[in-house]
Amino acid sequence: MRIELSSVFVDDQEKALRFYTDILGFVKKTDMPVGKFRWLTVISPEQSGCVELLLEPNDNPTAKTYQAAIFDQGIPATAFAVDDVQHEYDQLTKRGVTFPTKPTPSPPLAIFDDTCGNLIQLYQP
Repeated sequence: MRIELSSVFVDDQEKALRFYTDILGFVKKTDMPVGKFRWLTVISPEQSGCVELLLEPNDNPTAKTYQAAIFDQGIPATAFAVDDVQHEYDQLTKRGVTFPTKPTPSPPLAIFDDTCGNLIQLYQP
């Protein structure tokens, strides 16, 4: 058993794709129509055979409620590993990314707003 796909709910798939590719630097892997939505995934350019991140529409009322509730409580929807939290914070801040939680030294982490309804944690293993 292995993890090959994870997902985050997003309020707008096209906006999410732009943020995750243009700002964060992920690469679009899959983009195919599924009814009125898309099966839209991105991957890290730093890894081969890595987990795909599905940018899943939050069209379901339960999904919207869940997404809003964890956001309001300051709970990240997912986490991304980075080599240097401070460096990523500096780079993403220059690109206009908002960090409600600035980098902490121990454990090294920071939390940013993905503009699509989620808080995302960066951590340094």
